[in-house]
Amino acid sequence: MQDETPFFAERLQAAALALESLLSGLLGPAAQADEIARPAHLLEAMRHGVLNGGKRLRPFLVAESTALLDGSADAALRIGAALECVHCYSLVHDDLPAMDDDDLRRGQPTVHIAFDEATAILAGDSLLTFAFDIVAAPETPLSDRQKTALVLALARASGHGGMAGGQALDLAAEKTAPDEAGIVTLQAMKTGALIRFACEAGAIIADANPEDSRRLRAFGEKIGLAFQLADDLLDLTADAEAMGKATGKDAARGKGTLVALHGQAWAERELERLVAEAEELLAPYGTRSAVLVETARFIANRRS
Repeated sequence: MQDETPFFAERLQAAALALESLLSGLLGPAAQADEIARPAHLLEAMRHGVLNGGKRLRPFLVAESTALLDGSADAALRIGAALECVHCYSLVHDDLPAMDDDDLRRGQPTVHIAFDEATAILAGDSLLTFAFDIVAAPETPLSDRQKTALVLALARASGHGGMAGGQALDLAAEKTAPDEAGIVTLQAMKTGALIRFACEAGAIIADANPEDSRRLRAFGEKIGLAFQLADDLLDLTADAEAMGKATGKDAARGKGTLVALHGQAWAERELERLVAEAEELLAPYGTRSAVLVETARFIANRRS
């Protein structure tokens, strides 16, 4: 698989900068309507957990899925910001000593290291809650019906039936290794659910027909599987400096992964298959889907 084109890299970076600008403004010090106050220490920890770089891939998928179907770019940016708050909350909590116990995230100290454990917990709680604030706020230019659909879809992707449930299965896997079907379920929940939402959200924002919604949801499921498979490969082959976090931890903890079950060569072939299937789902859109297709290739071929 080839590296991403300069055009794709520039588009991804531009989207990340737009998202960070919005998030920085949303996480400003001024209390909003019906807020009593924004404690400075807590807000600083929230900003540390969110405004610390990263590819911003999930919001990018929201934006590009929306653009594919001619939906509102402004709405997509705000929904992407909400999704990134959920994603970053999960990272803040995932790094805690009771979870994966990491000191480094995106090359910087994790929130509980930079602040303290209690503040990190509250920062994560606040980011999760704030995500739904962003979706429901009057500044998000969508109908109440669309906002309700997005709130429901994001809640289902984030909670005990999605990402949080997947994290619970992941912790259990340290004690009792799951079989292959169990690993696939775990990964579809822990990693895949938010990526699926990112693509499905584009269809909701664009008020798409059922067939477009189905294709984008299925596309999200394929690239979600590819993302986790690539992540497992990187945990095995990349160094901590390239990743911006500790590597080799899955093997050290005895966690079952598809890479551990089938080997690196199988994983590389499987990534090619998933990307091909993702591309096929978007074939009816022709050249309009070029950016999403390249995103699928980028996910499978990423180096960090």
